[in-house]
Amino acid sequence: MSKRAHLLLTVAALLCTADVAASQSPGRPLSIEDHYRVLDVGGPQMSPDGRSVAFTVSRRVEATNGDSSEVWLSSSTGGITMTRVSAAGSHATNPQWNADGKLRFNSGGRAWIYDPATSSRTDGGPVAAGSGRGGRAGGGGEIRLTSPDGRWSAVVRAVPPPAPAPAVQTDFEKRHNERFQGVQFDWLNFQRDGAPFPAPDNADPYVSPPQEIVLVSSNGGGEKQLTKLGLRPSATNWNAAGTALAFTADSQYRDERTYGAPQVWTVSTDGAVRRLTSDGDHEHTGALFSPDGRWILSTHQLATDVVIAKKLNHGGATDLVIISPDGGTERVLTASWDYLPSSPRWSPDGKHVYFTGGVGGTTHLFRVAVPEGAVEQVTSGERRINAISFDRGMTKMAFTVGRIEGPAEIHVADIDGRNERQLTNISLPFTNEVALSTGERVRYASKDGTMIEGWLLAPHGYRPGAGPYPLVVNNHGGPHSAVGYSFDFKNQLLAANGYFVLTVNFRSSTGYGEKFLWGTWGAWGDRDGEDVIAGIDHAIAKYPIDRNRVATIGHSYGGFMSNWLIVKYPERFAAAAVGAGIVNWVSDYGTADIAVTKETEFYGKPWEEDALKNMIRQSPLTYAGNARAATLFIHGELDQRVPYSEAEQMYVALKKNGVPAKMIQYKGMPHSISGSWNVVHRMINELRWLDTYTKPKGVS
Repeated sequence: MSKRAHLLLTVAALLCTADVAASQSPGRPLSIEDHYRVLDVGGPQMSPDGRSVAFTVSRRVEATNGDSSEVWLSSSTGGITMTRVSAAGSHATNPQWNADGKLRFNSGGRAWIYDPATSSRTDGGPVAAGSGRGGRAGGGGEIRLTSPDGRWSAVVRAVPPPAPAPAVQTDFEKRHNERFQGVQFDWLNFQRDGAPFPAPDNADPYVSPPQEIVLVSSNGGGEKQLTKLGLRPSATNWNAAGTALAFTADSQYRDERTYGAPQVWTVSTDGAVRRLTSDGDHEHTGALFSPDGRWILSTHQLATDVVIAKKLNHGGATDLVIISPDGGTERVLTASWDYLPSSPRWSPDGKHVYFTGGVGGTTHLFRVAVPEGAVEQVTSGERRINAISFDRGMTKMAFTVGRIEGPAEIHVADIDGRNERQLTNISLPFTNEVALSTGERVRYASKDGTMIEGWLLAPHGYRPGAGPYPLVVNNHGGPHSAVGYSFDFKNQLLAANGYFVLTVNFRSSTGYGEKFLWGTWGAWGDRDGEDVIAGIDHAIAKYPIDRNRVATIGHSYGGFMSNWLIVKYPERFAAAAVGAGIVNWVSDYGTADIAVTKETEFYGKPWEEDALKNMIRQSPLTYAGNARAATLFIHGELDQRVPYSEAEQMYVALKKNGVPAKMIQYKGMPHSISGSWNVVHRMINELRWLDTYTKPKGVS
C-alpha cells in the first residue's frame, strides 16, 4: 500500500469513530415494498463541450418483472435543473453524445436524436452503435472503425474456413439421428453459466471463426485485407494519424486446454503487421494509441497458464504498461501502486493516463504521468466514484457517487477534482421519508494481527440501553472483490427489521494490496474465515449484540463462506442463508464452468495429490457433521458457476443430521438470480428464516 493511500485510510478511521447510533436518519423503517420505489441513476455522459450531462433514471416495475428507464439531461454549470428528453412512458437507454453536440439514445428499437439547442427530438432510425476511433457493429457481427481523418474504415470481419462436406449417412442412420432427443458434444468448454447447454465450442473455427482486419476506402475505392493471422482481433483502434491500428489477439484462442495470453499487435494501412509483446509470461487487455502515436497503452498481468505451471502462491500484479509501436521493452506505469487499475484512458495531451481503482471500500480516479511518474489520486473521500465520463478536452467530468445511506447520485467536477458539486437529487424524496443507516466503518485486528476493514449497520431505532440485538454478517462474493460505499437494499432491509448487519472485506478482497489479495491462496476459508469471526467479536464487544443470535448469509463466494463458517465455527451461528455456495471442491471441479480457480488457487487438479488434499481440506462438506445452524439454501436451477448439486449435497447432509434446512431453487436461473419477483421472493424468505431462528418468539 502506498504511503498516501495508507494515510487516507488512517485519517478516515479517525473520522469514523462516532457511535453507530448517531448514523440513524429520521423516518419510517424501510419495507420490502420499497424495492419498487427505489430510483437508480446511472450512465452519466458529459457533453463534448462540458456544458451538459445526460443520464438515465430507472426503476423496477412489479407488474412486468422488468425495468423502466428514462433519459434525462441536466446543465453541468448551474443549479439542479433536469429535463426528461425521452418520451413519456417509453423505455429509453444508452445516451451517447455525437460529435456535433446532439444526444443520441435508444428507445423502442430505434435511435432518437435530441438537440439541446432547440429542445427537439427526432427519429434517428433503427438502432445502431456510434462510430469514430471506436467501432460500431455492422452486418454479420462486423466491427467498423472510421479513421480520424475519415478516409478509411477498418472492418474487423469473420473469415470462416470452407464448410466441411456433410457426413455420408444411410437412410437408416438418418432416421435415427432425426429421432434423437438430447445433446451431444465433444469439446472441453461445454458449459458456461447463463449460456445454452451445451455452450458453443469457441475453439471450433466454424462456430467462432478467425477474424481479419480489412481496410475499406471511404470514397468507394474498394477494400484491402490488412491481416492474415487467423486470430480474433479485439480492442482495435486507430492512431491519430490514421496510418495504423493497434489491437490485441491471442494466438492460443483455439487451444481449449490453455487459458490463453492475448498480446498487443499493430498493423499499418500498407499491411505491415507487428507483434509488440511476446515475453511469454503475461497476457494483455486493451491496446490504446496515445494521442501523439508514440505509445500504446495496455493492461498486463501474469498469464494464468504460467501461474498454474509454476504452481505460484499468487496471481501476480495487474499493471498499466506502455509500449512503443516500434517495439522494445514495456514500461510499467503502476509498478509502485499496489492496487488494481481499471478503465484507463489517455489525457488529450498524452502526458497522463487516467484510471480508476479501489482502495479499501472506496473507488477513486487516479492518474500517472507518462512515460514515468508517481500515481496521483484525483478524487477523494469515503465513497465510490464510478461511471466517469469526460468532456472532449478532459477538463470536466461527470460520475456517480456511491454511498451506503442511499442510492447513488451524479456529481460533476473539474478534471483535477476541484469545484465538485452534486448534479442530481433523484432519491431525495425517498431518503427523506425512509430511515436508512449510514453504516459505521470499523477496523479491527484479525487472529494473526492483520487489520481488517468492514461496515456495521445498526437496527432501526437502535438504543444503546436496549437489546440485546441479533446480528447478520453478509459475506461478499468473488472472493476477489470488495464491499464498501454503495447502497445495498438487503442490508438496509435487515437493519430495518431489527438486525445489526456486518459486512467485511476479509482476506482475498481487492483494495488492500497484493499480499492481502492473495492471502487465502491454497486455503480458501482459513484466514478469511478468521477475519469474519474477528469482526463478529469486535461488533459484540462494542454493541449490545446477543452472541447466541448470530446468522451468516451471502451468495457465490459469500455462500461458500457461510457454508464454511457454520461447519468450522458451529457454536457461533444460529442460522444461515446460503446462496449458490460451494461445499465440495472435488465435485465442483468437473461440473462448474471455472476449473481455473481450482487449478490456480488450489495448486492443481483433483487427480494431483497435493491439490486433492487442498480441495478435501477446504470443502465444507468434509465437516458437515459439525453444522448446527438452521440453514436456508438458495440456488438457481441452471447455475453452472456453482452447480445446484453443491447445495443439494449440504442440504442432504444437514437433513441426515437432524439440522433444520430448507431449499429454494429458482426455475431457469443461472448463477445470478435475477428479476424483481425472484429477488423480492428471496428477501422475504431469507428474512422469515432468520427471524424464525434468531429472534425469540413474539419479537419482531
